[in-house]
Amino acid sequence: QVQLVESGGGLVQAGGSLRLSCAASGSIFSLNTVGWYRQAPGKQRELVAVLTGGGSTNYADSVKGRFTISRDNAKNTVYLQMNSLKPEDTAVYYCNAELKSSKGDVARNYWGKGTLVTVSS
Repeated sequence: QVQLVESGGGLVQAGGSLRLSCAASGSIFSLNTVGWYRQAPGKQRELVAVLTGGGSTNYADSVKGRFTISRDNAKNTVYLQMNSLKPEDTAVYYCNAELKSSKGDVARNYWGKGTLVTVSS
């Protein structure tokens, strides 16, 4: 059973930084595209950042230059470094990963349960 567990959320003042982590556990053969999404109160879930297995990245315009997605394949962990945080970054942040549990398996998509980031003004 594959699980994604986020950590690192919390309360921070505007202009501050946080680093989110997402640890994948269970039967994992390969970790492919990984990403971070967020959902603010009353809004739809939106893409924050994506990192492919080949190393390509894509960021939401609202976080470009402030957030950085990275991964440690040896630890099956994905990170989101968030700098210069703004009150509008307040949301529940979710980790998403496409991975294979075994060599012959098809790639499946998994979600974490989320971690709350609150940015005060």
